[in-house]
Amino acid sequence: MSHELFEVAREAMARAYAPYSKFPVGAAIRADDGSVYVGANIENISFPQGWCAEPTAIGAMIMGGGNRIEEIAVIAEKLPLCTPCGGCRQKIAEFASADTRIYLCDDQGVQKTVTMAELLPYAFETDVIG
Repeated sequence: MSHELFEVAREAMARAYAPYSKFPVGAAIRADDGSVYVGANIENISFPQGWCAEPTAIGAMIMGGGNRIEEIAVIAEKLPLCTPCGGCRQKIAEFASADTRIYLCDDQGVQKTVTMAELLPYAFETDVIG
């Protein structure tokens, strides 16, 4: 299953719009509905007002009917085993559980697997809001 997410994330990375950073990133999510949703970073001339790959994939998941992230693969063209940035970690945490698997990839495939708890051990959580 992780190899399939790697392949789809790599295909998504090829669609990245990164003319300013020259740092294409792709992400692929397997959601609770069993579907795979993809995203790539999409930059904007008003840098850094673009989107990272992970929230782009999360948006596709929500709009496609998925609710929870079961597993996610992330790949960057220029940085093997690129982890999601801090903001993306919190965005992923919103739709993941502590044991959700995050696959860190290089151009050959999945090279490291971490859990959401390992990636963001002190995620912001509260029942006070709302």
